[in-house]
Amino acid sequence: MGTKNLARKPPASMAMASTTLLLSLALLASAAAALPSSDADAISRFQEYLRIDTAQPAPDYAAAVAFLRGQASEAGLEARTLELVAGKPLLVLQWPGRRPSLPAILLNSHTDVVPSEPHKWDHPPFSAALDEASGRIYARGSQDMKCVGMQYLEAIRRLRSAGFVPDRNIYLTFVPDEEIGGHDGVEPFVSSKEFKDMNVGLVLDEGLPSPGEEYRVFYAERSPWWLTIKAKGAPGHGAKLYDGSAMENLMKSVEAIRRFRTSQFDLVKSGEKAEGDVVSVNFAYLKAGTPTPTGFVMNLQPSEAEVGLDIRIPPSAHVEALEKRLVEEWAPPSRNLTFEFKQKMSVLDNFGKPAMTPADSTNPWWLLLQEAVKSAGVKLGKPEIFPASTDARYFRKIGLPAFGFSPMANTPILLHDHNEFLSKDEYLKGIGIYESIIRILATHTDGAKDDESRAEL
Repeated sequence: MGTKNLARKPPASMAMASTTLLLSLALLASAAAALPSSDADAISRFQEYLRIDTAQPAPDYAAAVAFLRGQASEAGLEARTLELVAGKPLLVLQWPGRRPSLPAILLNSHTDVVPSEPHKWDHPPFSAALDEASGRIYARGSQDMKCVGMQYLEAIRRLRSAGFVPDRNIYLTFVPDEEIGGHDGVEPFVSSKEFKDMNVGLVLDEGLPSPGEEYRVFYAERSPWWLTIKAKGAPGHGAKLYDGSAMENLMKSVEAIRRFRTSQFDLVKSGEKAEGDVVSVNFAYLKAGTPTPTGFVMNLQPSEAEVGLDIRIPPSAHVEALEKRLVEEWAPPSRNLTFEFKQKMSVLDNFGKPAMTPADSTNPWWLLLQEAVKSAGVKLGKPEIFPASTDARYFRKIGLPAFGFSPMANTPILLHDHNEFLSKDEYLKGIGIYESIIRILATHTDGAKDDESRAEL
């Protein structure tokens, strides 16, 4: 019996080993089907950032900065928080380079996002819900622009893990209030001693998604002119026909503005010009009438009427001609019209030149950016003028080269829209693109011999 029992044990042992092997293979197959752990972690960190409610007008900057400082610590970056305006923290992260006297690279992003209407979303705007079927991550800020800020950090994590050390200092800034003009964020920052001490040579900031295969890059942007036009006229009975009422005076201007808007839009529709190359004019509001608890007085023609305009001017526009049109056609005093600018940004930099960064062979930074994107296996589209406004304008205004680039291809443009989303695959792909960009830009010396290189020689 003893011999029979011994003879049976090897098969039982082999069966157990086979079962263990099969179980291990099944676990490996399951793991292979899922995201690699590093990618899954990157997605999780992105979602965590998206879940912080930094919507205007009451962004939770404290929570955002605390989260980002934690990410910086994990990535081995130095961190300091500036508060140039009370309650508006601006986070500066630094990856020191081997040769710090070289001009630094600044990777800028803003922490605030625009408000949303949750009842019009398929998922709560700050849930960062991942739709497993489509791979889409739904959240306010998924495109504008928490994605880019986290892609900077994730790219640096990868580079540091690979043992890469930059020649230049690399700075990351996470700034407040871009969505309301940047007046308490980047605008005072570029005038600060802290910024001047950084010796920045190139700035990268946000761009726009591309519905196609090519990635979009921006070398300038349109300047906002926000203005109101007010009309005055004699009040009168609602049944009376007479000339010079406030509404008549204003509506003549509205019609002239509409015709101009149509002429500009037709250039875009025909493909003759890109959206950023024309002057855009949109009606923000129209205000008139005498209100009542249930509506308006219907048999009284008002003595005042007002319209608000959002105008965007490309740096190539003939500003003097537009100002003349405003005075003579849109708000002529002869029709009892006046206008007031709520905001009027210049299309020129501090040196009197159009605020544009050269995107051609005269600019070595542009050539390097092209090389880096190509090295990542993707293609840049034709350089564009950004149709709206970003914080990059403040850097260009002081003469610094700045490009807007958000690596999102095959993605609908949903900035400020309902159901803003970014696919996880496109997000991860963007990390790889920024890994290539940072690596190439950080090792560029432009043939200069700084103090450290002289010492080495």
